[in-house]
Amino acid sequence: MKLSIPDPSLVLLVGPSGAGKSTFAQTHFRPTEILSSDGLRAVLAGDANDQAASGEAFHVLALLLNGRLKRRLLTVIDATNLRDTSRRRWLGQAARYGIPTVAISFDLADRLFEEHNVLRPDRQVETDVVRHQADRMEAAMAALPGEGYSQMYVLREPPALGEIEIVRIRG
Repeated sequence: MKLSIPDPSLVLLVGPSGAGKSTFAQTHFRPTEILSSDGLRAVLAGDANDQAASGEAFHVLALLLNGRLKRRLLTVIDATNLRDTSRRRWLGQAARYGIPTVAISFDLADRLFEEHNVLRPDRQVETDVVRHQADRMEAAMAALPGEGYSQMYVLREPPALGEIEIVRIRG
């Protein structure tokens, strides 16, 4: 499967914990292109799971995103992005600089999110949190087509990383 990504663009990864977003990002994008909410929580609080640091983490993420978009750099937001208010915020930031936004959603079977979460080597999210996120994924999937993305890709099976190719389209 080929995913055409404008360069520059903002790439939003959308899906619950355990969907494979971070692995996907690390496999297909440069480390300097990825803004990870988990990574920023870890930097700020010493623990990627410390939800009390989320407000600060997303504030820092927004500042970093603004700097990258201003410089017309491809940027990937590795977060659940399940809230429409968050997605609108990121879309608005990209639009301010004339940068297209691409959504890549991980619309897997709910049981896979939980199974993948348990197998994560670095950290696990509480099962009830993953279930709640999986429930919110349905609403996100219904809203995404009308939100104004330049491209939208839906992965319905766990991404076999070797089967996905990112094709950068220079803009």
